[in-house]
Amino acid sequence: MGKTIAIANQKGGVGKTTTAINLAASLAMHKKKVLIIDADPQANATSGLGVEPKHMTSTIYECLVDDYPMRSAAVNTSVNGLDIVGSRIDLVGAELELINKPNRENTLRQAISTVKDDYDYILIDCSPSLGLITVNALTVADSVIIPVQAEYFALEGISKLLNTVRIIKSKLNKSLSIEGFLLTMYDSRLRLANQIYEELKNHFGDMVFNTVIPRNIKLSEAPSHGLPAIIYDPNSRGATSHMQLAKELINKARKNK
Repeated sequence: MGKTIAIANQKGGVGKTTTAINLAASLAMHKKKVLIIDADPQANATSGLGVEPKHMTSTIYECLVDDYPMRSAAVNTSVNGLDIVGSRIDLVGAELELINKPNRENTLRQAISTVKDDYDYILIDCSPSLGLITVNALTVADSVIIPVQAEYFALEGISKLLNTVRIIKSKLNKSLSIEGFLLTMYDSRLRLANQIYEELKNHFGDMVFNTVIPRNIKLSEAPSHGLPAIIYDPNSRGATSHMQLAKELINKARKNK
């Protein structure tokens, strides 16, 4: 049975989608079978993997609102072993349509249950909000990766997210854990970036990934080509750091078995 990991932070611009795309591709390069679920109406994970949202016949919206089979909604990407259930802007309306649905917080759990045995990892790219779809993602997830931008204001929103995780854990998903805090957009030349890393380490200790994701132009360029960095430029620092992150995640899972 695969592990489901939500990639979440209600603050925008911290690298959630970049992490989802590149971690998923790197796990696939490590011979893991991986599914990305794009749970963000902006659909950046979808387009970033070369899938055109307007050409899709079914997306996560249909899976949530119409009970469309997730296995049928999943499409292949340019990376062998990596599939995606894409998103479109109409996902914005899904929260309203789910409000009156019975057991609405578990809608995504029911959809994922049909494909969980097909994959080693299922990564959910959450929108920068703590709305009903993000609650669904945290309710089904085994753990959550929290990307943290190496800037001062990025630390301010963490307490709100951690409080949401605590509420989800107490009421909806007792097995939810924090996979780790991931420092993104890191520039070792900046004193502030190093201070943020030290502050994270002091507060959360081993819950902070050893791997940090640097600021890297190739990470920014790759989505415009519909490719993860590991395909666009395998030797770039952005690509190699995500490969290291995937290795760290795999090794952590082995230790916890």
